[in-house]
Amino acid sequence: MGRWITKNGQHIYIRGSGKGVAVAVAGLMLFGGVAGTGALGGAEGGAAVDAAADSLAGNTAGDVVDSLPGRSLKARTKSGQESARKGDAKNAWSRLKFKELERKVERKLEREADCLVAASGRVREFLAKTPCTSLGRMLLAVGDGHGNAAVVSVVRVGFKTKAQAGKFRQVETVQGSGDVRPLEAAVTLGLAGVRMTGLNYSDRPDGTGLVVAEADQATGHVPRETL
Repeated sequence: MGRWITKNGQHIYIRGSGKGVAVAVAGLMLFGGVAGTGALGGAEGGAAVDAAADSLAGNTAGDVVDSLPGRSLKARTKSGQESARKGDAKNAWSRLKFKELERKVERKLEREADCLVAASGRVREFLAKTPCTSLGRMLLAVGDGHGNAAVVSVVRVGFKTKAQAGKFRQVETVQGSGDVRPLEAAVTLGLAGVRMTGLNYSDRPDGTGLVVAEADQATGHVPRETL
């Protein structure tokens, strides 16, 4: 079963048990295999931005091989998860008929101020009273080799205890509460005009931390179900 959350003014349904290949792959790359698996569910993201196409020139080579021809998205996701758990990000993405185009990782440990600088609203107020112990952010661009691309953001905020992480989650998922901002696509990947809308959103506890993932359209068209 899934659950409803309200994020950035949008009422979003997170499908299933919270397991999906997108966060699995991104989490493995950002946190060295610690983050495990998560989900990206919800409505379709923002409109394609033509200006971003030039920054993803490697996405027009038509070189992405369909490693699971004729398989459903559900079957592709399950197979991709297995590859992600083994740390094989390349094969995991290929299960969804994608390849990695660009990646930017920002990993900061034991820097309370980093969380505050990146946060806004009540989320920032919470972090001022309950300091984080680590902050990791990643922005990834993936494409199908035919001009269609998506951006995936993963943010992990760590705390001293699981209880603190749980309380942070309660604040983070409330409408209008603010956020720990993802890395900016325009700055980190050169994708002008592309932004994270929060429409394709999921969060998942990870030990004493919380992993938050989002996906959005970059260029062309990526189906709603895939995002």
